[in-house]
Amino acid sequence: MIAVVQRVLSASVTVDGSVISSIEQGLLVLLGVEKGDGQAQADKVIKKLANLRIFSNDEGKMSLSVKDISGALLLVSQFTLAGNTDKGNRPDFFNAAPPEEARALYEYVAAQLAKELPTQAGIFGADMKVALVNDGPVTILVKA
Repeated sequence: MIAVVQRVLSASVTVDGSVISSIEQGLLVLLGVEKGDGQAQADKVIKKLANLRIFSNDEGKMSLSVKDISGALLLVSQFTLAGNTDKGNRPDFFNAAPPEEARALYEYVAAQLAKELPTQAGIFGADMKVALVNDGPVTILVKA
């Protein structure tokens, strides 16, 4: 499982011209599910996302989590994170989990995160337009 985590001042997801979810300050998380991923990998990512200390304290040091700042999380499915370009310039997606497995884990991650902090989500498998105001910029890669 791969998560690209971006610290944002705001972020939103638009599908078919309508904003379907949005957050103010918090985390935009692009989540890719790979073959072989299961609940153990999801739980590891969930714990990391909820507790990742990438927000600045009063001294300007990154020591606060999204929970500490009362922020929110916007979760977006992105199978292309499993893309492999080792053999040429066109990525293959052989490492991506089959859609039905990926959807189940994506929905699990969203539901578990929603128990810990305000969580919005994109639509699994949809053609989404993601807008964000990156804060920093701070972008972290989380793998499980």
